[in-house]
Formats: sequence, C-alpha cells, structure tokens
Amino acid sequence: MTIEANDPAVAIAEKPASLRPVLEWIARRAEPVVIGLAAILIGLALFSLFILAVGKSPVTLFQLMYTGGFGSWFSVQNSLSRAAPLLLTALCVALPARLGLVIIGGEGAVVLGGVAAAAMGLPLVGTTPVFLTLILMAIAAMVVGGIWIGLAGFLRHYRGVNETISSLLLSYIAIALMNQFVEGLLRDPASLNKPSTRPLPAEYMLGNIPGMDVHWGLVIGILACVVSWIVIEATSYGFAARIAGGNVRAAQIQGLPVGKLIAGFTALAGSFAGLAGMIEVAAVQGSANASLAAGYGYTGILVAFLARHNPLAIIPVAILLGGIDASGGLIQRRMGLPDATVLVLQGTLFIVILFCETFYGRFKIFNPDLWKRSL
Repeated sequence: MTIEANDPAVAIAEKPASLRPVLEWIARRAEPVVIGLAAILIGLALFSLFILAVGKSPVTLFQLMYTGGFGSWFSVQNSLSRAAPLLLTALCVALPARLGLVIIGGEGAVVLGGVAAAAMGLPLVGTTPVFLTLILMAIAAMVVGGIWIGLAGFLRHYRGVNETISSLLLSYIAIALMNQFVEGLLRDPASLNKPSTRPLPAEYMLGNIPGMDVHWGLVIGILACVVSWIVIEATSYGFAARIAGGNVRAAQIQGLPVGKLIAGFTALAGSFAGLAGMIEVAAVQGSANASLAAGYGYTGILVAFLARHNPLAIIPVAILLGGIDASGGLIQRRMGLPDATVLVLQGTLFIVILFCETFYGRFKIFNPDLWKRSL
C-alpha cells in the first residue's frame, strides 16, 4: 500500500524550503514509531478476540494489565525489576541484527552466565571484598555468555551455519549444562526439592537503588543500552558493522574485517545476556537454579524487534513488556485465566510486528527522497 504523490507528502514538500530539513528529520524518525504503535494496537485487537473466545472481557483484562504493571508505585517497581534482564537480553538480539544476523539464543547465555557467576562468587565469599566479588562474578558471566553466543557467530561466518538455528539449539544445550551443574558438581546438599547452588550471603547480593525497591540491575541495563548506542552510532567499529549489515559483499570489497565484526558483535551481545544471568543470581534468586530459564532470553527477542534494534528504544519497550509480564499474576487471580495468557499476548504481538515489517519503506510520507521537490 502506497500514498500517492498528491497526498500529505506533497503538502509537506511545498512548505518553505527552510523547514524541509526539519520535516525530513521528523518523517524519517516517525516511521518506526507510527508503524510500531500500529502493530501494538493490531496485536491487542487480535488478542481481544482470543479473550472474547474464552468468555472473558478484554476491557477487564487490559484494566488489570495496567493495574498490575503501572497502577501503583509497587507495580511500577515490580515492572522495572522485570525489565532489567530484558534490557540486556534484547541487546543480545539487537547488536547482531545490525550485521544482518538473527540471534535468538540469548536464553542459553543467560543460564550459563548465571551458573558461571555462582561458580565464581561462592568460593570467594568470606575471603574477597563484596564489591570485587560482584565484579568478578560479572566478568565470569560476561565471558561465558560472550563465548556461547560468539560461537554462533563464528559458525555463521567460518562454517556457513545458520546463526538462528545454531543459537537456538545452543540455548537448549546450555539449559542442559546448567541442569547438570546445578544438580551435580555445584549442588547445595541442603537444596532438596529444588536443586540449586549454595545461596549467596545477603551482604554479597546486588542491592537496591536508594529509595526504590528495584535492584541495581536496572541501572546496569540502561547503561548497557546507552553504551551500545554509542558503539553503534558514534564509532568506526559500529559504522563498519552497519555497512556489513547492509551489504556483506560490499563490505568485503572495501576491505572491512567482516569475520571479526561478526565474531565481535555476537560475543558482545552474548556478554550482555550473560550479565543478565549474573544479575538474576546476585539480585533476585540468590543462587543458580532452574529459575534462571525464565524466558527472559525469548522475551528479549520481542523487545528488540519492537524497538527496531535501536538500543535506546529498547529502554521504554523493555519497561512496557516488563509491566505486561508483571501483571500476569493479577490476571490469573482476578479473571481465572492461566498465567500463560501473557505469553499468548507476547506471541500475538510478535507475529503482528513481524508482519508489519513489510510496511517499512512503502509510505511516501515517511520517505523524504520520494517527496516532490519544492520550487
């Protein structure tokens, strides 16, 4: 579907010439916002049909979703806490996407990062300062996560293995390894019903932001998004990655190190997902256990696509999805719906977002290059 030349784009082009650069800037940046919001509204409409089909009220559902996610200060804090790992797992998808790669195995890096953090931190308890212990736990988690996702990038470039399939399969291997370690070598003998590693002492846990019941993982995630945006938009390394993502062959002809870019960006992406696992251990769970496989890696895929792989846009989108996730318990109690209802909504939104990808670049009003030049 396109807009004819005598539609709003032409009217915009006929404005005074001095306004054209401003209008072009607005038009180019309005496209992802407009199409993204339209995708969300369409997804919510389709989900409403599903709720009606099971005999429930969509209006009540959305009211409870707002109340559970943002209706009170307690709800907001809960949403922000849930958004913290989503910020990092979304980066695991967004950074490789700038190179044209589709990495969906962030869940594996999360669980292995959590196990690595516990394995590193527990022997240091009582012998190493708390701050240094947390730093070493973060480094261990980032190294393991980086190697795990970097392996998918390595296989893609040097062996031609599809990174989407390999990263997904690697996540299943990672979960199996996590279970092996937690139920075997690293298991706390006192954990009977739910195998886990020994718990971290309270003083070794990642504390809360002053004045808020939200752990410091939120700040770490936001800083990671800002740093990622700077790397992509303001460094030669990021510029080379964007060139390679647009046309790998052209990048190779220009002498860009495509292989190193792929390996580097996938490793960096995996390190962020591994850091999310460390934060779950040091700020939420207190130990490495099966709860690390909570689906944050998969929800991060939705966050990244909805944000159009823009690290700064990931921040509000992650908070929105964190709020939706936080409302699951309230929906289950008040409406008698299963907790997986939120997952159905996320799946519906993801399908609609993928469908709406086909509309980018098809509307002249968002493409100044197609506007009629003013005389």
